[in-house]
Amino acid sequence: MLRDQNLIPLSHQHQRALALCVRIDRAQPIPDADVQTWQAEISQLFEEEIKIHFAAEEAVIFPAARQFAELVPLAEELTSEHASLRGLFRQAEAHRMSPETLPAFAQQLSAHIRKEERLLFESMQQLMKPPELASLGIGLETALKDVAHSCLLPNEATKLKGKR
Repeated sequence: MLRDQNLIPLSHQHQRALALCVRIDRAQPIPDADVQTWQAEISQLFEEEIKIHFAAEEAVIFPAARQFAELVPLAEELTSEHASLRGLFRQAEAHRMSPETLPAFAQQLSAHIRKEERLLFESMQQLMKPPELASLGIGLETALKDVAHSCLLPNEATKLKGKR
């Protein structure tokens, strides 16, 4: 299903986070010497975008989803996943990730994003009327106003590697 224009800002952010996950996956095995660089990039992405993204979803998207009984369990599950992911982002910030935990982090983040895109957003687009989606878009615009609009470029250690 084509993404509703009011959800596109979140979908664009999802794409950037998924790109990080793909790069981590393709970098396997990650040398010990590169772990700090990966953690720095993960921390920067969290601070500049994902932290605000999570807050926007929790303040705007999940409450709207909870208005539909069939989406309440999914909204609760996604909220719980945010808490778990925040813990992983804190690990990166504290430089406590290892070459083994980086791919697990990427897998968990990727699975979470795909669940939001394929289950939550698709369902909301089917259940909500256009004016409700437009109201959601206005709320998201306000909630996402502090997101950094910079392009994080990977360095030599974190750039996309070809498939092996």
